[in-house]
Amino acid sequence: MRWGLIGASNIAANHMIGAIRGAGGDIRSVLSSSGARAAAYAAEHGIPRGSDDLEALLAADDLEAVYISTTNEKHFVQAMAAIAAGKHVLCEKPLAMTVGDAVTMVRAAQTAGVVFATNHHLRNAGSHLAIRAALQAGRIGDVLSVRVFHAVHLPPFLRGWRIDNPAAGGGVIPDIVVHDADTVRFHLGEDPVEVVAMSGASGMGKGVEDSCMSVWTMPSGAMVMAHESFTHAFAKTGFELHGTKGSIVARNVMTQAPVGEILLRTGSGEEALSFSDHNLYGRAVGLFNDACAGNGRPAADGIDGVKSLAVAAAVADAAATGQRTAVNYGGI
Repeated sequence: MRWGLIGASNIAANHMIGAIRGAGGDIRSVLSSSGARAAAYAAEHGIPRGSDDLEALLAADDLEAVYISTTNEKHFVQAMAAIAAGKHVLCEKPLAMTVGDAVTMVRAAQTAGVVFATNHHLRNAGSHLAIRAALQAGRIGDVLSVRVFHAVHLPPFLRGWRIDNPAAGGGVIPDIVVHDADTVRFHLGEDPVEVVAMSGASGMGKGVEDSCMSVWTMPSGAMVMAHESFTHAFAKTGFELHGTKGSIVARNVMTQAPVGEILLRTGSGEEALSFSDHNLYGRAVGLFNDACAGNGRPAADGIDGVKSLAVAAAVADAAATGQRTAVNYGGI
C-alpha cells in the first residue's frame, strides 16, 4: 500500500509511521500547512516528498491511501478531497467538527467505493480484545453498568490547540470522550441513548473544558459513568464492567501502550485475564489494509467514527445546557 500522510503530526511520528511500515506500507509523501515543516518532517522520517499543497499530494498517481492526523477542523475538507481523488482514508478521531459533516464523509466514501476508517486505537488493544472475549463468553452475565476512568495528565508536547483553541476542536470532550464512547460501544455492542454531563476547567484549559464527567443510558438498561480529564497526574486509567454474574476490573488500559491488568471477579473468586501485547496501531493498519484489498472491514469504520462523535457531541450539549440530552446519530 502506498500512503500519503496528511498532517506532520506527533501521532504519525510516534506511532503511525512505524505501524504503516511494519504492515508493509510505503509512505510516499507528507502534507503540512508549512512547506518548510513538511520538508523537514519528510527528511527526518525518510519520506520522499513533503508538501503544503493538498491537491498536488492527492494528484500523485502512486498514492493509494492517506492517513489524516491534522487538527480536527481540517478533517472534513481533507477527507472529502481524498475521497474525491479515489483514495482510501484512515482518519483520526473525531472525524469532523459536527455529526452532519461526519455522516457526509461516510456517505461520500460509500458512493466512491473507497474504504473510510476511523483510527480508534483502543479497540485494537490486546487488553480490550480480552475483555470483549470474556463478555461474549458470558463470564459476567448481563452487563448492568460500566465505569470508565480516562483522567490523565496531558503532556506538554500534546497541549497547544487541545487546551486553548475551540475552533480547532480543542477540549477534553472531542479529544477523549470519543475514545471512551467507541470503547463502550465496542464492548457492549449497542449505542448510548441519552446522556447527562458536567464539564469545567480545572487548571489547564484556556477557553475549552479540560475535565468532564457524564452518565449515559444504554438500550439494554445498562448505565455508563465516564470521567475524562487533561489534568490528573496520578489517577491512571481504568475500565470496569459489572454484570449479573461478575465484574471485570481493568486498570491502566485506556492507553496507546499494550499494558495494564485485567481482573475477573465472580462467585468463584478472582482471576487475572491474560492478553496479547501486540502493537495497537499495527493491528489497526493491518485490518485497514485487508479491507482495502476487499477482505473484511477496518477495526473501526466511518460509522463507528460518526457514532463516537455523536456521543461526544451529546455530552458537550448536556454539559453546556445542564439538560438530559438524546444522542443524535445523524440518521446513520
